[in-house]
Amino acid sequence: MSALKQVYVSGVRGLRGVLDSTGLLDRLDHWAEDSRRGLWVRSLLAVYDLDDMTRLGVPWWTFDAADAVAAHLVGRPGARVLEWGSGSSTLWLAARAASVDSIEHDPEWAEAMRPRLPATVRLHVHPPVPDPQPATPSAKRGFAGLDFTEYVAAADALPGTFDLVVVDGRAREACLPRAADRLAPHGLVVVDNVDRERYRTAIADLADRLTDQHGSRVEVTWTRGATPSLPYPTRTALLRVRPQESRSGRA
Repeated sequence: MSALKQVYVSGVRGLRGVLDSTGLLDRLDHWAEDSRRGLWVRSLLAVYDLDDMTRLGVPWWTFDAADAVAAHLVGRPGARVLEWGSGSSTLWLAARAASVDSIEHDPEWAEAMRPRLPATVRLHVHPPVPDPQPATPSAKRGFAGLDFTEYVAAADALPGTFDLVVVDGRAREACLPRAADRLAPHGLVVVDNVDRERYRTAIADLADRLTDQHGSRVEVTWTRGATPSLPYPTRTALLRVRPQESRSGRA
């Protein structure tokens, strides 16, 4: 976490302590139960606090994306979920799916997650390997010289297909093609933080590859707006892969 973020998070937690001691936090909690706006305001006090985010019952995507995913899963009682990057979304998904396989790169974070996970969640920890010329790098600041090949490929050891795949960890550009390959028919892929150009480019590259190789098309829904715990809007993309249509007009 950068120094600026540390200052911000410390300030927010200090404010939350003051609100708690004066009883105002309880009022915010009641507002959060009755209003989406109230939920967002209350979530600002939960930044980088896994337990608080869990109590609020929100993943760290745009609210519109979370609504779409919830609607996608509600008609799939046996849904299987795969995600790269564990956190509050893991617990949120576990309450809505039959099983969640979560791939995590950070062993310390994984140990913090484990006591909070229900039996329907399997956490797979694959830390990056130091390498001056990584085959699968992460462009995120602070991760230079680390190879995420094993982390990205961890999904290959998991059987079957998935109704939902979430790409919200490291090396997302490399995870995205694998997400599409493991998607069940009528499945959905979530790609978070697509404000970043490199993720939008990866989505465009995936669409081109699937069109060229299989005649499939990628339908992308770009959501932008309020996001839990963040004081500014962000974007989350939702992808559906449609197979090539036959001459009769049917897939």
